Amino acid sequence: MIQIQAPLQALIVQWQVDAGDPVQAGDVVVILEAMKMEHEVRAPHAGRITELFFAPGALVAEGEVLLNMELVKPDSIALQADLSKIASQSADPSHPRPDLQRALDRHAPTLDANRPEAVAKRHSLGLRTARENIADLCDTDSFLEYGALAVAAQSQRRSAEDLIKNTPADGMVTGVGSINQALFGPERSRAVVMAYDATVLAGTQGMRNHQKTDRMLGLALQQKLPLVLFAEGGGGRPGDVDMPIVAGLHVATFASFARLNGQVPVVAVVAGRCFAGNAALAGCSDVIIATEGSNLGMGGPAMVEGGGLGVFKPEQIGPSAVQHANGVIDILVPDEAAAVGAARHYLSFFQGRVANWQAPDAQALRQLVPENRLRVYDTREAMAGLADVGSLLPLRTGFGAGVHTALARIEGRPVGLMASNPMHLGGAIDADAADKAARFMQLCNAHGLALISLVDTPGFMVGPDAESQAQVRHVSRLFIAAAHLRVPFLSVVLRKGYGLGAMAMTAGGFHSPLFNVAWPTGEFGAMGLEGAVRLGYKKELEAQAAGPQRDALYAQLVGEHYERGSALNMAATLEIDAVIDPAQTRHWLVRGLQAAGAVPKVGGLAVDAW
Repeated sequence: MIQIQAPLQALIVQWQVDAGDPVQAGDVVVILEAMKMEHEVRAPHAGRITELFFAPGALVAEGEVLLNMELVKPDSIALQADLSKIASQSADPSHPRPDLQRALDRHAPTLDANRPEAVAKRHSLGLRTARENIADLCDTDSFLEYGALAVAAQSQRRSAEDLIKNTPADGMVTGVGSINQALFGPERSRAVVMAYDATVLAGTQGMRNHQKTDRMLGLALQQKLPLVLFAEGGGGRPGDVDMPIVAGLHVATFASFARLNGQVPVVAVVAGRCFAGNAALAGCSDVIIATEGSNLGMGGPAMVEGGGLGVFKPEQIGPSAVQHANGVIDILVPDEAAAVGAARHYLSFFQGRVANWQAPDAQALRQLVPENRLRVYDTREAMAGLADVGSLLPLRTGFGAGVHTALARIEGRPVGLMASNPMHLGGAIDADAADKAARFMQLCNAHGLALISLVDTPGFMVGPDAESQAQVRHVSRLFIAAAHLRVPFLSVVLRKGYGLGAMAMTAGGFHSPLFNVAWPTGEFGAMGLEGAVRLGYKKELEAQAAGPQRDALYAQLVGEHYERGSALNMAATLEIDAVIDPAQTRHWLVRGLQAAGAVPKVGGLAVDAW
């Protein structure tokens, strides 16, 4: 004989047995209620009920005896219920209960497989769905979706069935997934991903997808997670009538999105048409990756026409060729598959070092700079010759041609690379190049990437045309950006290192970098040496008769200046740190980066939108 006691103070709701009834282990014998919740009391083993002590409705204290029962097999008394017996008596777990089935049915309209017409229309445009892009970006089965059951706030205009079928997720797929987990592990690979769904109300910004966006932006800031935004869409949606608002200008989305600037890497991917509010979010991103068929602008055709500015087709507003040339688009790619690959590549630089890498052919650098000092060459070959094979990711290639910028790895360590471009204005730094280089320094500084500068410049661009472009202010951005660097900066002078432009490319001055070295082809001066001779020796030159004598004196003086400004002489006077074999450049950079150590991640440094 054993006694079954009340496990807590409770009210007896209903007996499930009577005296004399046989029971199996795990059978419910009585239901108790406490704090509005029902508790099942089960038989701990097989037996027969002999006596019940309370009537339904009675209040029992914890530990009070509820009933007596005799054992069928006294030698098999168990203190715990036979859980396998309980499981065998329950419903088949492979068949969803009604409540689970309702949840599964409710999710069904959000899935591409259940929206064949919308998906087919999307594919007919040569574009992918939001979920296809997310599946390609995130590691398999890693994406956890937030807010999938939202629908457009239009219940006053449309039926619930219509909204569920035609406005799934309110046109915005949001969640957290892993990107590059195989390289960096589960913790460093986590990222917030948000994708406007162009198959739902043209990817417009509804009130509920604003709420979803705000939720994800808060998580990204709180958890310090990178953010990838697929930004395609038409901006604000005027048809959401459920919300008691007039203009909706109080929404926090844009301020919240901008607050991530300098805190976490933020990437925007643009395909198709991206206008108005969607474009504003893209413009707040660190980088914009766009397809060749994309259009990006602060106002779509309806807004332009409404402003009395003319009638245009969407394809005429902000085409990718225009936005790439003017610097809005950082990375231009053929299609969405390439865009996703570029986004994954970009994020990898902010996820840490990689163990496996391949060095390029170092010997090729020895022949890169022509022996003829007047002959141009492509410094992008120097960037490729220093970076780990396959790691180089050029940024803003259509804009600011005077300076190349790229992310790369050196022995697996992510770095920022910038290089003068002697094929454009002889390497002179104009306003666009200065803006591009200054913002690139801010980007690397904010996210903890060491900077490497490859210098070959005659200085800042000068002349009336240059000054009409606000040259004084634009080029000075380089000095200000460099003055606020907290990351290591290393510089290598490949050939020309003249004037203020060379100082700007070396973090403000030749002794500002962690080291500043030159290849044997390096040449230096406070200004271009030919010009320096013409200005500084004007009287001496004019004292010679025009013709061979004056030309000979000029050539002699220029030669002397080149000798004085040679890399070897600059190193001898300690104005630079060393003259190195170009083939040893990677060795120098690796040792310099090792000496610099880890960069503290303190956050809070803004990156200009421009």
